[in-house]
Amino acid sequence: MRFAICNEIYGNWGIEDLCKDAAAAGYQGLEIAPFTLANYGLNVNNLDHAKQLGENIRSHGLDPLGLHWLLAQTQDYHLTCPDDQINQRAADYLITLAKFCAAMGGKIMILGSPKQRDISAGQSYEDAFGRAVRICRRVCEVAGELGVTLAIEPLGEIETNFLTTAEETINFIEAVNHSACTLHLDVKAMSSEDKPIPQIIEDSKKHLSHFHANDPNLRGPGQGIVNFQPILQKLFDINYSGYISVEVFDFTPGPTTIAKQSIKYMREIVENIKSVSEKS
Repeated sequence: MRFAICNEIYGNWGIEDLCKDAAAAGYQGLEIAPFTLANYGLNVNNLDHAKQLGENIRSHGLDPLGLHWLLAQTQDYHLTCPDDQINQRAADYLITLAKFCAAMGGKIMILGSPKQRDISAGQSYEDAFGRAVRICRRVCEVAGELGVTLAIEPLGEIETNFLTTAEETINFIEAVNHSACTLHLDVKAMSSEDKPIPQIIEDSKKHLSHFHANDPNLRGPGQGIVNFQPILQKLFDINYSGYISVEVFDFTPGPTTIAKQSIKYMREIVENIKSVSEKS
C-alpha cells in the first residue's frame, strides 16, 4: 500500500520544506489543493507552473499524484445550480484543473467540494443529477484523454445534500458512463453511513480509485475513534492498488506531528496484515 498526504495540512509552509517533511515521514505521494497554489507563487492557468510544481515534488522522491478540494474557495462555480452559465463555468474550470493536473504529472482529481454541489431549494433531484452528470461527462472527455481520472467523493449529509452515500455516488458514476469517472472514498464521510466501512469498500471495489484516511474528529488516522485495522484489511483483501492519502481538517497538532503519527499508525497495521497473510 502506498501512502500520500494532502499539502494543505502544511498551511503556509513552502513547497520545498513540506516535501522534505512528508518524504522524511515516509510518504510516497503528495496531493495538492488548488487553492494553496498561490502560497507557492503558482497559477492554475499556467501549465509551465504545473510542470515546475511536478518537477519540484518529484525531486524530493514524491509522486505528484493529483488534485483535491477542486472547487473550494472559488466563486460562481457549481455542479447542480439551475443556471447554465454557472454550470458552464464550473465545467470550464474543472477542465483547466485537469490540464494542470496532467502537466504536473498527476493522475487523479478528487471531486468533493460539498457546497458547490448542493441541490438548491425547490430544485428537483432529477434536474440537479442531470446537470452534474453532464458537467462531469464533459470534464471526463478531456481528462480521460490526458490520462487523468475524475474521482467522485460521497460526503455525509452534514456537509451536503447531494451524493451523500457511496451507493448514490456509484449510481451517479454509472450515469456519467465514462472510464475516467471513478469513486473516491473517505473514512470521515463513510463514518456517517449506516453500513460498516469495510462493507462499503467491498460493495464499491469495482469503482474505487482513491482513498482518504482520516477520522470523524477531523484529525488523522489513529488520532480518533475509528479502528483502521478492518478498513486496511479490507483494502488489502480487495487488492486495492491506489494511494491511501492522509487528509485532516483539524491542524492543531501541527503538520509534522500529523504526518508522522498518521503514517506510523497505518504502517504498523499494514505490516501486521502482511505478516498474518504470509503465515496463512
